Amino acid sequence: MIKRLVQKVQTLLVRGLTARARRQPKRIPRSEHGIARERVSRAALRVCETLQKAGFEAYIVGGAVRDLLLGHAPKDFDVATDATPEQVKSHFRRAIIIGRRFRLVHVIIGGETIEVSTFRALNDADRPTDEHGRVLADNVFGTQAEDAARRDFTVNALYYDPVTETVLDYHDGVRDLRRKRLRIIGDPETRYREDPVRMLRAVRFAAKLGFEIDAATREPIRRLAPLIENVPAARLFDEMLKLLVSGHAVACITRLRAEGLHHGLLPLLDVILEQPQGERFVMLALSRTDERVRAGKHVAPGFLFATLLWHEVLKRWNERLAAGEHRIPALDAAIEDVLEAQMEKLAIQRRYTADMREIWMLQPRFERRQGKAPYKLLEHLRLRAGFDFLQLRCAAEEAPAELCEWWTQFLHGDAAERERLIAAASATGGARRRRRGRGCKTEVASSGAAT
Repeated sequence: MIKRLVQKVQTLLVRGLTARARRQPKRIPRSEHGIARERVSRAALRVCETLQKAGFEAYIVGGAVRDLLLGHAPKDFDVATDATPEQVKSHFRRAIIIGRRFRLVHVIIGGETIEVSTFRALNDADRPTDEHGRVLADNVFGTQAEDAARRDFTVNALYYDPVTETVLDYHDGVRDLRRKRLRIIGDPETRYREDPVRMLRAVRFAAKLGFEIDAATREPIRRLAPLIENVPAARLFDEMLKLLVSGHAVACITRLRAEGLHHGLLPLLDVILEQPQGERFVMLALSRTDERVRAGKHVAPGFLFATLLWHEVLKRWNERLAAGEHRIPALDAAIEDVLEAQMEKLAIQRRYTADMREIWMLQPRFERRQGKAPYKLLEHLRLRAGFDFLQLRCAAEEAPAELCEWWTQFLHGDAAERERLIAAASATGGARRRRRGRGCKTEVASSGAAT
C-alpha cells in the first residue's frame, strides 16, 4: 500500500518534471558566464570533442560547471552525453563500463579519469523502487532536458559545451549560484525518497559553498532523516568520506546537527556530537583536517575515522578495565567491539580499519619509555600516524603534554640524547612506582591513556 502511494506521488512528480523538461534552456555565452576554456581539463575536452565529432552531444556537467562559474578549481570533471555506455566505450581505447544502479563509463586519458554518463529519462514506470521510494536501478536513457530535470540541485544541472563555450541552464541554476542558494529540482520529499543521500549532499554542498538551503528544500529533511537507514552501508561510507575530507568538515558536522541529520542517522555522528570530551577532541581533529585539505596536503581516511571513534573505544576500554581485564587485551577487545558495531551502519573498508586498529593499539605503547621499548617503537610502520594521534590527544588535554614533548625530543634526538631521555624517564618511572607500590590501575588512569 505504501509502495503504491509512493509510486502515485512519483507519477505526479514526473508529469510536473516532464512539463519542465519540454522548455528550452537558457543559453549563456562566454561573455556572460566568464568560463575560460583553458581552465577545463584537457582530458574532459578530448572526451567532449571526440564524442561530438562522432555525431553525439557531449557536455561537461554538474559540479565542475558549478565550480568554474564560482571561480573555484574543480576537483574532477564529468561528462554527459546522448551516447549509450557501449557507444562511449567504443570511441576510447581505455574505457570501462561500471555500475549497476547507474551505468557509467570511466574514460582514462593519461593520469586522469573522466566519468561519462548517458542522459537519463523521466520514465519512472521502468525504474524499480523499494517501499520507501528509493530508486534501485536507473538505466533508462533520455534527452538532455530530461536529464537536467532528473539532477538533484539546480546548481548541479548546468551543462557546458567546451567547443562552443556555451552554458545551458534549464532550472535557473546560474541565478541560484549568484544568490548563494541551494534549491532541489522538483518536489523535495519525493526527490529525497528517491535517494536519501541527497539530504547529506544538501548539507555538504551548503557547507562547502557557503550557501543557504532553500526553505522548501530544507523543510522535509528532519522528517525524512530515518530514510538514511535504507541506504547501503558502502554508499554511506563514500558519502561520509566526501563530507569529512571536503575541507569544510567542521561546517558539515555543524550543519548536520542543525538539520537534525546527526541524531540516529549514524552511530558515528552520535558519538561525535553527544559526548562533550569527544566533541572537543573530534572538532579539533576535523579543524586540522580542514587545514590540511585546504593546503593541498594528503588526508588519511584511516586516521580520520580513528579520531571519530576514539572516544567510543576509550569508553569500552575503561569498562573492561573496571571489570578487571588486563590492559592490552582489554584495549584489543574494545576495538573489536567498536568496529563490529560500526560496520553494521557504515562499511568502513578493511584497509582503513587495519590502520585504525594500529593507531589505537600504539597509544599505550607511547607510555613505555624505558629500556628497549622506545627503540622497538621506532621500527613500527604506523609510528608517524600513531604519534600524530598522540599529539592530537595532548592538544585536547587528554594525554600529558610532557608525553608529547618527550617523544618529540626522542624522535629528533641523536643516540646520546635518546639515552639521556630514557634514563630520565626510567628515574621518573621508578620514583612513581615506589610511591604507588602496586597501584598499576591508578597509573593507567592517571597517564591519560584511558581517561
